[in-house]
Amino acid sequence: MITIGQLAGYAGVTIKAVRHYHQRGLLEEPPRDSSGYRSYGAEHAIELVKIKTLAEAGVPLARVRELLAADPDRFATAIAEIDRNLRERAEELIRTRERIARLSGGDRLFVPPEVADFLDRLRALGVSERLTWMERDTWILLYSVSPKEAALLLADKRDSIDDPEFVGSYLEYDAAFDWPPEDPRLPALADRMWRWMINRDGRIEDEQLTDPIAARLVGTSASVTSPAWDRLAELLRERGAPD
Repeated sequence: MITIGQLAGYAGVTIKAVRHYHQRGLLEEPPRDSSGYRSYGAEHAIELVKIKTLAEAGVPLARVRELLAADPDRFATAIAEIDRNLRERAEELIRTRERIARLSGGDRLFVPPEVADFLDRLRALGVSERLTWMERDTWILLYSVSPKEAALLLADKRDSIDDPEFVGSYLEYDAAFDWPPEDPRLPALADRMWRWMINRDGRIEDEQLTDPIAARLVGTSASVTSPAWDRLAELLRERGAPD
């Protein structure tokens, strides 16, 4: 007869594992002897090796008892089922790893490639990460609620950033985030932005969504604003810009 420590050592497991198998009902727990210790025999060592072998092969502990008691046919069927489940888990892990790998792509995980390219252009022009993220979140929402209109708006926006005047006013708008709302530069910026809007072939309405639900969602999607931007929006409305 051997102690629990010797049993664990022979099977190549820890004493904690042996006790866990006892708790799960997988390994019979022998009674204590007159000295208060549990003594294990050869049958315990054999069962423990079987349990360890099945567990290391990937068999869930919940099914170990079933397999230990199964006849050859039932054992083969159960193993085939477990193998199928393991393959499915492995495939899901591969898909999860692919999704994790795409996280390194940053914006490209959330938006179509053409939007990600547009955001990269904004960064190259010197647009702050704050405003770029706001743009990204708007496009995520647009492509979710109205993909056809989003594609048209994106094409228009990509044309706009080829215009130096638009880029200049856009960068100034970006910088205005930190201005005080009474900054005297705000009216001048509003005039600059309004002139560009009315001079671009009269296409002020082209930037408006026709889907009212989409327009309402996009209109309330801004997660970051500033007193200066709020004041600038008021100045533009005074000049005739749509809400």
